[in-house]
Amino acid sequence: MDEQVLRDQLVALLTEGHAHVTLDRAIADLDPALRGKRPGSGVPGVFEELEHLRRAQEDILRYTLDAAWASPEWPKGYWPERREPTEAEWTACVAGIKADLADVCELVRRLDLDLTTRIPHGEGRTYLRQVLLVADHNAYHLGQIVQIRKLLGAWTGG
Repeated sequence: MDEQVLRDQLVALLTEGHAHVTLDRAIADLDPALRGKRPGSGVPGVFEELEHLRRAQEDILRYTLDAAWASPEWPKGYWPERREPTEAEWTACVAGIKADLADVCELVRRLDLDLTTRIPHGEGRTYLRQVLLVADHNAYHLGQIVQIRKLLGAWTGG
């Protein structure tokens, strides 16, 4: 197997969408008045999903890179309180997702790192497992955002 091909494919999986919606597409043209709106009982709003994605991605990344990282309490630390986000909160959330995703991609591109090695503090987890976890978790929650937008009548995509 060509290692560079694997790394390129992993970055594409994380960033390009293909069979999944990208972050930019999932939140494109969303009316700010709908960012915190819940489409029904027990269904989170777009901001709740987005902030959960950000917190989880950050946790996976920091855990992977830092043995001293302390994960948030489950589930409270992974989900925001229900509220209408301010413009600053929305912008910070989106920027945080993009910055941490860029760091995950940088990890993938590190040629000095064998992605199949176990993380020294990782309870048997490999770097590759963590990267795939980010891709899988992000794809799931971005899909949830599309579903929420459909329920709100605010999805113009395919």
